Amino acid sequence: MQTTVRSAITFTGVGLHSGQPARMTIHPASADYGVWFKRTDISLGDTMIPARFDAVEVSPLCTKIVNGAGVFVSTIEHVMAALAGCGVHNALIEIDGPEVPILDGSSAEFVRAILARGVRSLSAPVRAIEILNPVAVHTAGGWAMLSPGQGFTMKFHIDFVDEAIGQQTKALNLANGTFVRELSNCRTFCRRAEVDYMQANGLALGGIPGENAIVFDGDKVESGAGLRHDDEPVRHKMLDALGDLSLAGAPIIGHYDGHKAGHAITNALLRELFANPDAYRVVTCDAAMAEQLPGAGVERHDIPAVA
Repeated sequence: MQTTVRSAITFTGVGLHSGQPARMTIHPASADYGVWFKRTDISLGDTMIPARFDAVEVSPLCTKIVNGAGVFVSTIEHVMAALAGCGVHNALIEIDGPEVPILDGSSAEFVRAILARGVRSLSAPVRAIEILNPVAVHTAGGWAMLSPGQGFTMKFHIDFVDEAIGQQTKALNLANGTFVRELSNCRTFCRRAEVDYMQANGLALGGIPGENAIVFDGDKVESGAGLRHDDEPVRHKMLDALGDLSLAGAPIIGHYDGHKAGHAITNALLRELFANPDAYRVVTCDAAMAEQLPGAGVERHDIPAVA
């Protein structure tokens, strides 16, 4: 059955790029509501923004959603990944600023709070998007593909010049708490060569190496207590991809393959998918199908000890 959070959960912090403080609360919602954001700091006009692929405004460094009135919320990918990875289908997220708090740079704090508060079943079945035929998007920088498969599986490859990152490839079946165990505590990262440029252009103003981001500089790693996984960068890219794919509006049954892909490529992939009706169908999940989706069977002990 569809789910929502058992009761309201509040987070406070600063935005990674804006540096602005924000208070954000995830509220329970009814079946078939989906996920919506509401800007509580804006008093006039339309303040509701759907967490959907067609509300995304292309941004190279984060996922930003915008409504018809121009009201937006950015860097939603980590909380969206947490909701998807914990199997939460419906929620109203109120926020009093333009950017979701970065917290520790991963989804861990969102996941811990959601699982501590609990998830409540609703009186409607889960509907999923089953991939029937492959769809792909290629750019000069990378590519991504959705193809048929059982449950939801993901493979990701990255390639950076910094020796501390290099080439990394990982494949996971995201059923049965895998997201919570393997990906939820993996933090956002960037290269030292990019930090000064971003900050000079009004970005990464809330970033603090070792506290809410990892910074790589050649063979050096600025991450406080060190990496949480040897391949934390590729795992974080997978975390981002799950959050971005959740903007499809329903869980996906199939396989995602990302090669040096980012937010823009994954969003373009969803747009390509929904532009091709022969590539997918919406199915009502029975118990066996639902058990293969991210979030099925997640328990609090799945949270990594380092989260």
